[in-house]
Amino acid sequence: MNSLYHRVSIRKYQDRPVEKEKIEALLRAAMQAPSAANQQPWEFYVVTDREKLQALSQTSPYARMTKDAPVAIVSAYRKDCMLPMYADIDMSIAMENLWLETDAQGLGGVWLGIAPLEDRMKAVEEVLGMPEHLRAFAIFPFGYPAEERTQQDRFEESRIHYL
Repeated sequence: MNSLYHRVSIRKYQDRPVEKEKIEALLRAAMQAPSAANQQPWEFYVVTDREKLQALSQTSPYARMTKDAPVAIVSAYRKDCMLPMYADIDMSIAMENLWLETDAQGLGGVWLGIAPLEDRMKAVEEVLGMPEHLRAFAIFPFGYPAEERTQQDRFEESRIHYL
């Protein structure tokens, strides 16, 4: 069985841009997550600049495929959110929504969490020049996959317990 890291590290993308309408649909889907105190304590950076994508790929071993992706979305939440743990929960839901939408659009998206690893968050924040009031949360490289891959079947009957 392949590990998640191995499956992520072999992601290949076609060299073609992703339409702005698709990116906006992704962000719209991401922002359907519930949010603390009816706020949306996050912001998204859409990165298409090749140098920035290359720099993001250096922020962790898991981010290697970012340099080959035509687009990456970096999510961040506001530090001034009243309840930071809710920001984390909401951002996780937002990123899951984003992943589901990329799948629906036929874009190969990979969610690379960087929070709560301080050194990785700082590295991403420096690459993008994020203001002090924002914290980096995750990198989401995506684009048109260069190859079709079958989903791994994780179903195991032995893990189901009927009571």
